[in-house]
Amino acid sequence: MNEPQKPTPHTKPNTRRLALLGIVVIVVAAVVVVEGLYSRSQNTDTLAKVAAQAAIPPVRVVHPVPPDKGTQIELPGTIQAYYAAPIYARVPGYLKAWYTDIGARVKQGQVLGIIDTPDLDRELDQAVADLAAAKAKARLAQLTAARWKALESSQSVSRQTVDEKLGDADAKQADVEAAQAKVTRLETMQDFKKLLAPFDGIVTARLTDVGKLIVAGGAQGQELFEVSDVHEMRVYVRVPQAYAAMLKPGVKANLVLPQYPGRPFPATLVTTSGAVAETSRTVLVELMAENTDNLLPPGSFAMVDFALPPNAHVLLLPASALIFSEHGMQVAVLTKDNHVSLRKVELGRELGINVEVLSGVTTEDAIVDAPPETLADGDPVSLTEAAVPAPALADNSTSAARH
Repeated sequence: MNEPQKPTPHTKPNTRRLALLGIVVIVVAAVVVVEGLYSRSQNTDTLAKVAAQAAIPPVRVVHPVPPDKGTQIELPGTIQAYYAAPIYARVPGYLKAWYTDIGARVKQGQVLGIIDTPDLDRELDQAVADLAAAKAKARLAQLTAARWKALESSQSVSRQTVDEKLGDADAKQADVEAAQAKVTRLETMQDFKKLLAPFDGIVTARLTDVGKLIVAGGAQGQELFEVSDVHEMRVYVRVPQAYAAMLKPGVKANLVLPQYPGRPFPATLVTTSGAVAETSRTVLVELMAENTDNLLPPGSFAMVDFALPPNAHVLLLPASALIFSEHGMQVAVLTKDNHVSLRKVELGRELGINVEVLSGVTTEDAIVDAPPETLADGDPVSLTEAAVPAPALADNSTSAARH
């Protein structure tokens, strides 16, 4: 029989080599796995940091600034004469003559026209005659009273009769005084035959003619002439309530009339009515304008351009910095640790891209411009650039508010 073969001497070493190789492979695999896990952990941390950094919105901030220039508003106004007096007749009659037509320059006391008053003339004649009769009766009564007074001492007449005569003399004297007063009144009325200019000025209306019936009295009668003093003109403007507090005596303005395009006329505000009209919510203001060249006719329409001084109680911000929320109008104020604090503000007028802020912020506050919609109170932010004054505010503050 054949004997079994013995294993070769090389069998045992090959087994060891394979085991060693397996160990190496396992170690390498473990290293790869550990390195992969570490790298993944590092990447996760990096992504978390990047995500956290990306969650902080970059913002730009601005500082509120006071307006460096005033605001201009343009409002319609009416030009009126410094004085304007309609001339009415005080006595009835017919216009006998007129001496001044429209546009004529007149002096105070100058005769504008004369009224023929036949009824007044006859009444004056009657009053003069009544006065003469009253005087005659009074003289007779005085003589009679004197005689009866002399007879009283001889006791030939009663005391009662003497007193009656004396009383009759006094009554007749009173009649004289009444008649004299009537004559004086009618003579005074005679002076009103002449229609006189009440002051220096121009005749702006003549509403009568020769032979026209004149009815006396301002209420029932018709206006005959109108005289206006135009050396200086009054300008009346109704100003919206929002601007009323800015208009103080001394504020300057320019008048622009349609017949003089491009030529402003200076005016100065002198007073205000001090009351707001309930129907229009406006305040009536009065300005004065020199009219040395007589280019401002009374009754004219003019656009009044006011140059208002800056309001020291307001600040200006871009409208883009406002946050409209359920809590009202707010702004995001940057804190020292680069977080935001939402603050409520009170607004004034809208000036195009900018708005007036009446309260809630100061010039030291840094306000987030164009804040993200998701920005909440206490959120962190990152600055994209240093805080600067609000852009274009100075130029915008002088924009004219047209009405």
